[in-house]
Amino acid sequence: QVQLVESGGGLVQPGGSLRLSCATSGFTFDYYAITWFRQAPGKEREGVSCLSSRDGITNYGDSVKGRFTISRDNAKGTVYLQMNSLEPEDTAVYYCATRWGFCNSDYVEYDYWGQGTQVTVSS
Repeated sequence: QVQLVESGGGLVQPGGSLRLSCATSGFTFDYYAITWFRQAPGKEREGVSCLSSRDGITNYGDSVKGRFTISRDNAKGTVYLQMNSLEPEDTAVYYCATRWGFCNSDYVEYDYWGQGTQVTVSS
């Protein structure tokens, strides 16, 4: 069955970096889109970055453009989110999720989710 497992979260100071990993199993990258979402306390879940395997397109939320980079390692079945220049506003639980087809910013369109990893940006 499809499984997603996030790792790499933690506590980092403002301006620092983290790399999140999403280890996948049970499906083939070629036909799926994988998106990183985040959810801060009291806020709605928001899309951070998406990688669409079918057309190779990546996209980013406005708040993370130029700071975050999504990538994948097909051999390892893992998707990464490199996060640089972190700000306190980036504090949230980060989830990876996947859906058949192309990227979609609406989280309800995603069928499979990981358990999440906490990212805290604080001095």
